[in-house]
Amino acid sequence: MKKTALITGITGQDGSYLAELLLSKGYVVHGIIRRSSTFNTSRIDHIYVDKHDPDARLFLHYGDLSDSSQISNMIYNIKPDEVYHLGAQSHVRVSFDIPEYSGDVTAIGTARILDAILKSNNKDKIKFYQASSSEMFGRSSPPQSENTSFKPCSPYACAKVYAYWMTENYREGYKMFACNGILFNHESPRRGETFVTRKITRGIAKILSEKQKYLYLGNLEANRDWGYAPEYVEFMWKMLQNDKPDDFVIGTGEAHSVREFVEESFKYAGLNPDDYLKIDPRYFRPVEVEDLISDSAKAKEKLGWNPKIKFKDLVKIMIDADMRAIGMKPIGEGDKILKKEFPDRFWKVD
Repeated sequence: MKKTALITGITGQDGSYLAELLLSKGYVVHGIIRRSSTFNTSRIDHIYVDKHDPDARLFLHYGDLSDSSQISNMIYNIKPDEVYHLGAQSHVRVSFDIPEYSGDVTAIGTARILDAILKSNNKDKIKFYQASSSEMFGRSSPPQSENTSFKPCSPYACAKVYAYWMTENYREGYKMFACNGILFNHESPRRGETFVTRKITRGIAKILSEKQKYLYLGNLEANRDWGYAPEYVEFMWKMLQNDKPDDFVIGTGEAHSVREFVEESFKYAGLNPDDYLKIDPRYFRPVEVEDLISDSAKAKEKLGWNPKIKFKDLVKIMIDADMRAIGMKPIGEGDKILKKEFPDRFWKVD
């Protein structure tokens, strides 16, 4: 019998890759999307089949994480085997501008889903995945593991800490199968264009095509642990295949600064960053997080976590994709890496 999964945030980077993965494994997949005047489904258009087609296994539903009645109705009607909660106001810098909304959607939205599962009369059969974040660690000394204290430094991170502990509370209090995946930065060609890695690689592609003259960034000294998103979503799924629910840190264990990402990107493109890079104070956060580096020993031991794509390969993959997206011939090294490391990949190359 086919398993059924419900994904919040299905139109985002992680949601789209996860939907592809689950469909490749024979799942029926339901996704929640927000109603708006324009469609924002470009990341999943290639896997969508009209719901009236007898072969359809991907179904989209209008909903909002701020509406508990909608969420409860979906859980009750869909009766999912697995719920992957990826939806959030996920931009850290923006969370300083809209802290109340970020808390309502990112923090309380998680509580609404957990409570809907609890009251669905199916709580013992539903497995729940919470997309926790390395930002929760904030200014805790690296490397950060499952045992590291949380010291959040943004409204987004504070909201994620709340969601983390609510997941823990429902697991312990109601014996629900609920897991926290504490994922460190994971990027791809589907990363939102306002996030720094995509802003860099997309900007370079536009500079190469003479559609953009300068690249404007903020803090270049922040260190992050950057990996490749399709590998990370596979381990979301693996967390829910365990016999017992648990929490896991997922990352590469390597840290590189934004400055290094810039330098490596321009180097791959054959450009000098000094000619194009400008610093704009508007992109600095009120409170900066300087060092996030994962300790994924637990995930390696229990889940077999061993990421294939590291820092320099990630840069090449993303620049190749962004060059192709604006009609340019990619440099090609990133495409070669994907063919070598993932000959049987489950996702469409962008």
